[in-house]
Amino acid sequence: MSIEEESKPMGEDLAEAARRAIPLVDLTSLNDDDSDEKIAKLCAQAVTPSGSVAAVCIYGRFIPIAKGRLGGTGVRVAAVANFPAGTASVQDTADEVRSLVAAGADEVDVVLPYRELLAGKESHARELLATCRLVCGTGVTLKAILETGAFGEDDDRLAAAAELAIGSGADFLKTSTGKISVGATSFAATCLLEAIRSSGREVGFKASGGIRDTSQAAAYLSLADRIMGPWWATPATFRFGASSLLGNLLACLKANGARRPPVAATALRNG
Repeated sequence: MSIEEESKPMGEDLAEAARRAIPLVDLTSLNDDDSDEKIAKLCAQAVTPSGSVAAVCIYGRFIPIAKGRLGGTGVRVAAVANFPAGTASVQDTADEVRSLVAAGADEVDVVLPYRELLAGKESHARELLATCRLVCGTGVTLKAILETGAFGEDDDRLAAAAELAIGSGADFLKTSTGKISVGATSFAATCLLEAIRSSGREVGFKASGGIRDTSQAAAYLSLADRIMGPWWATPATFRFGASSLLGNLLACLKANGARRPPVAATALRNG
């Protein structure tokens, strides 16, 4: 069963869901053929007549281009680390994160060593994320990518990974890199959101991997509303990591004759 069938409430207003979703999008390009021109185009798409996205998510080498293009727009720049395999050492990952922060990244999305977590080896993952937290300081948002598709539907191990990430200082729990066959799912989203709720901490959730249309976005928002409470989802607490979702959201608004931006969302939290 798809998340649309499982989680979307009857009578959902897709246009309203699209308005809610646009300021929650991390507009993403993490492709082997990315270029200066492609990232410049991505940045141009980040500001729309119906509102701006939360961030662009890119490889670190493109941070200067994105910062230059997005200055004054309020759109943040996120870059990935230990991506996508999650196999780098603590020192190499820390050095990479340090270079991203020095280049001006507002947010860092770091892949946890999920294979080691699946093997029951937690110490490396805990040390890696805690070190990244120190490098980011308080001014840079740290998102932990759990690669939830690799966990199958093992809720105990996924919950344990989420708790480890929260306890090690993550500001967001992110489902996926988008580089393996299984991306975001309602099962994974439920596990991560429930872990966040149980922690009692101010931690956000990012659904990433395979989210392409407004119906899917509406279903994830409905799930967050149910678990975390209505309107918990703001740019400070909820993101969609996607490359093609924004176009579908805008098309949905156009089809419904709706272009107004949503009610002003809560300001982004700096980590």
